[in-house]
Amino acid sequence: MARTAFITGASSGIGASFAHLLAAEGCNLVLTARREDRLMSLAEELRARHGVDVHVLAGDLADPGTPVRLHESIKDLGLEVDILVNNAGYGFGGTIHEQPLQDIHDFLQVLLRSWVDLVRLLSPGMLERGHGRIINVASVASYLSVTSGSLYGPIKAFILQYSRTLHLDLGPRGVNVTALCPGYVRTEFFEAHGSADRVSRVPGFMWLDADRVARAAWKAVERGRAVCVPGLLYKVLIRLVPLLPARWRTPPHRRRVD
Repeated sequence: MARTAFITGASSGIGASFAHLLAAEGCNLVLTARREDRLMSLAEELRARHGVDVHVLAGDLADPGTPVRLHESIKDLGLEVDILVNNAGYGFGGTIHEQPLQDIHDFLQVLLRSWVDLVRLLSPGMLERGHGRIINVASVASYLSVTSGSLYGPIKAFILQYSRTLHLDLGPRGVNVTALCPGYVRTEFFEAHGSADRVSRVPGFMWLDADRVARAAWKAVERGRAVCVPGLLYKVLIRLVPLLPARWRTPPHRRRVD
């Protein structure tokens, strides 16, 4: 029987790469993101190419009620989720004291609380069936300090440690959990974040392909690994970071230019 994968932030980038990968693996899909038109186009392509069932549930995870509504919609479809890919998110520039309070709350809701909610809602079914896969898309920023008061790195650090805890708690019961920690990935992320000009000075060899990142994560979770850091460069980097002076631990696009 085909497995069912639920992917958040599926309309582009790493999320869309996971959709293509898992459809090619024969999984049926439930896709969510805010941009319903993109989801519908992607779903049509995946059905035609792979012959799998693809359901679109558009929603905004900044709304605290969205995870429960998505869960109810999945149950209404008569589906049981075997694979959860928590990928929804966006960049958050500037320092905390500059940001409107509601923007901060929305960011925390999308990148932190909604992920925890979806794991809480979907993992019991996986445990009951004795099999499941959860991929939480963190970041190499989990290991780095950053300039200013950005929330992005600290939240991703939480996701990394949270995933490690889930790996220990759920893994022995058949539910593998992996934190995916990529470096710079060629997606729309930086354009949407408004930092495309700043990342233009990041050397080309530091960039990863989204499809490659998704493949590495899927291989890792199937093997029961707690953390996946794609690319030899970044594997070396995270081991060197603790040895470096604090001022050198800042990602290139976050460094101040005088």
